[in-house]
Amino acid sequence: MNDTAFRVTLVFTAYQSIGSAKTGLAVFILLVYTTTFLANIVLMFIICLESSLHKPMYIYLFNLVCIGLTGSTSVWPQVIMNLVNDHQTSSYNGCLLQVFLIYVYGTGTFVVLTVMAYDRYVSICKPLQYHLIMTQCRVKQLLAVSNLVPIILVAVQVFMTSRIPVCKYTLHRLCCDNLSVYSLSCAKSSASSLNNLYGIFVVGFVVVLPLCLILFSYAKIITVSFHVSKDAQKKAFSTCTPHLIVFINFSLASLFAVIYNRISSFLSSEVNIFVTLQIMLVPPLLHPVIYGIRTKEIRKGNIKSEITLA
Repeated sequence: MNDTAFRVTLVFTAYQSIGSAKTGLAVFILLVYTTTFLANIVLMFIICLESSLHKPMYIYLFNLVCIGLTGSTSVWPQVIMNLVNDHQTSSYNGCLLQVFLIYVYGTGTFVVLTVMAYDRYVSICKPLQYHLIMTQCRVKQLLAVSNLVPIILVAVQVFMTSRIPVCKYTLHRLCCDNLSVYSLSCAKSSASSLNNLYGIFVVGFVVVLPLCLILFSYAKIITVSFHVSKDAQKKAFSTCTPHLIVFINFSLASLFAVIYNRISSFLSSEVNIFVTLQIMLVPPLLHPVIYGIRTKEIRKGNIKSEITLA
């Protein structure tokens, strides 16, 4: 373990370009983060309280919401404090912890969305076998996989990053990310090359592979929809729409972030701020909004919950 690196302090330089707008940006992020936190808590509360929502689809949605809260909470409280303070710094081990949580959020979201797509595929393409396939044991197994696989893979990635010696201590970011921490290394080494190769493997396994599986699931769903009645098509469309919107939104945000990380040295700090807001602030807010608006069962559950509380 690189003990020297754990005693150093890293400085975020992206805040310097914000200038006098720091207070306004801090208030905006605080309002959106608070709204996100409350909206997700309400959605989780509805799923727990309403027995009709104790189904695999909503159990996976509960897991998705938890991962989204983990990601946003790992970033925005610190960003808000950095905006209102004069010094924007982080310890090296604190930065690594933030990298771990952010990447668990990113990879975990893709894996959970894949599990949700599989659930929709079984529900629509094999309706008579749904309860035989999506048993309580199978649901628990899928939940375990969707949580443990990202945690283990990202933990290995962060451990490998921590082994790379550093000689630079400034990050041109609002928060930490693995590529930025990796760029702090003094020189290329076997450890840094292995870290880079492992990062490619992780992206392929928990991002590219899930994307392919989700697209395959929807291809099957569309094919089956051509051979059913209009009412069945409408029902299939209504159950898949929220998941599809969330999937497209998160995929585009992630793609934008990946592209930006590769060309960030040519772009301004303002673009970095926009990218961070896009990937870490918007998706966790949209999840409860989209599912709350588009899902009839959740709307009914919300009404029942209000009546019960009254």
